[in-house]
Amino acid sequence: MNKGIMVLVLYCAFVMAMVPGDACAYIDPSATTFLLQAIIGAGVAIAAGVSIYWRKAKKKVNKMIGKDENSGKNAESDDIL
Repeated sequence: MNKGIMVLVLYCAFVMAMVPGDACAYIDPSATTFLLQAIIGAGVAIAAGVSIYWRKAKKKVNKMIGKDENSGKNAESDDIL
């Protein structure tokens, strides 16, 4: 037999031996809620990190091109009517 075919047959046999059968398992609702909270928390953390680094990158680009980030803002006076 060809060596490549023999390796393929052995690989397929290994994969079939490692694939589990039916589990018939039960996932507790509290575990599902915990998993959902972890996914949402990771999403919020990633969004916060992206937001922080986006502002830093924007500030660097504005500094490189010479644009002042406060040029379009109006200064408020301290006078109270």
